[in-house]
Amino acid sequence: MPYVDRQNRICGFLDIEENENSGRFLRRYFILDTEQGNLLWFMDNPQNLPKGADSVGFLKLTYISKVSDATKLRPKAEFCFVINAGMRKFYLQANDQQDLVEWINVLNNATKITVPKCGEGQTADVETPQEALGAMKQVSYKTEIVAGVPIITATQEQSEGQNGSERGRRAQNQLPYFLSRGVQDQAFIKAGYCVKQGAVMRNWKRRYFILDENALSYYKSDLDREALRVIPLKEIQKVQECKQSELMMRDNLFEMVTNSRTFYIQADSPEDMHGWIKAISGAIVAQRGPGRSASSIRQARRLSSPCIQRG
Repeated sequence: MPYVDRQNRICGFLDIEENENSGRFLRRYFILDTEQGNLLWFMDNPQNLPKGADSVGFLKLTYISKVSDATKLRPKAEFCFVINAGMRKFYLQANDQQDLVEWINVLNNATKITVPKCGEGQTADVETPQEALGAMKQVSYKTEIVAGVPIITATQEQSEGQNGSERGRRAQNQLPYFLSRGVQDQAFIKAGYCVKQGAVMRNWKRRYFILDENALSYYKSDLDREALRVIPLKEIQKVQECKQSELMMRDNLFEMVTNSRTFYIQADSPEDMHGWIKAISGAIVAQRGPGRSASSIRQARRLSSPCIQRG
């Protein structure tokens, strides 16, 4: 779900079709900055990227004419909506129906505020394509004024050389959107990506977490079969929203206290954070309570409201 960050911006993960009509959606972290008048998207939450990392694309809110449900236009893309911006349509996928409705509402509300009044014509001195439509860095664009509206079109794509292979490697490493590591045959309560702080270097890395009835495990990615670490539930003393989140300057942060150390874990949204806290707590109760049963495990699953990323 979109949420408001510390800078009063609306943020959250969405999947976007960056190359028009490609049918390929990539997971990106979106920031709706109404003060600057931009919708930006990043490879990940900027808190988890190197300092000063650029967005991979952005769109001026003044160029957005309408945001609407596109599930009928793209029946194969679940929870799909479209942003109309000049001659370009940006198709995005939300995480669920409520997420879709909320993003459509916040984007339409933001553009109502920033759309120029009738009669305020555009000048020929428009922004560069990268400023205007969040163009990918590998593509060059030209800007034309048609009937007073700036239209951005691709002119040439950079040749496939080192940058092309680099782009291919990066595409293979995009966050997957559904379980592909063969864990479907395992009994798990909740699974998904979070960001955790390292024990030694204190750096933050995105890891794939799987909670089952015995342990919380995390992996380098959902494609890996060997866990980086397995934390038995019997070693977890408590899990709660982090009281030091202000000090660490991290949104959606929770802490898990074990016999050996405290794990600091950042979820993608407030709902996801509370989902993990409830799921882990519920699994601990189910394990330690009298006569652990299938019903207690099912209850832990219900508490988690797992949101498994799709493709």
